[in-house]
Amino acid sequence: MIHKNVITDFCSKESEPRIDSTAYVHPLAAVIGNVEIGKRVFVSPFASVRGDEGQPLFIGDESNVQDGVIIHALETEKDGTTIEKNLVEVEGKKYAVYIGTRVSLAHQVQIHGPAYVGDESFIGMQSLVFKSKVGKNCVVEPKCILLGVTVADGHYVPAGTVLKNQKDADALPKITDDYIFKSLNKGVVHVNTCLADGYKKAGI
Repeated sequence: MIHKNVITDFCSKESEPRIDSTAYVHPLAAVIGNVEIGKRVFVSPFASVRGDEGQPLFIGDESNVQDGVIIHALETEKDGTTIEKNLVEVEGKKYAVYIGTRVSLAHQVQIHGPAYVGDESFIGMQSLVFKSKVGKNCVVEPKCILLGVTVADGHYVPAGTVLKNQKDADALPKITDDYIFKSLNKGVVHVNTCLADGYKKAGI
């Protein structure tokens, strides 16, 4: 299901999703409103990417949005006035949610804007990122909750962690060569870009 949003007092313009021709959105996924999806992105069944409240939403090249993932955001406009606190800025542009290149959002992840996930990062199954930023080359292991924090580039969040203050986020361990999931995202990205290519070719 791919369609435009409706006009409301928190969204004054209709927008059609902008999806690169090499990306694949499964017929059982939903992409709605002010959403941009880059090259070779794979959006799996039952994912919801909904740019009809907070917007715009951006998903960079070769990223993947796996089964049951929700990408949504707090309203970024009210009666024509921009709500700046609900936006993140990337290279001079503002977004409700920004997902970088070669990012993996594993099964049932929730990314609720304002939120940012940097290039080459992996967000593990059933994790929540809300009012938070995850840097580049990070791993968020399964079932984590990130609320109002920033995870620095090259760090990981152990499974089940609840992060609610920046002091704890600053103390997160760095990814080293012996970290078991150091290369996990590379393989996940490979699988999902191949799936995008394959399903596009098959015309399913």
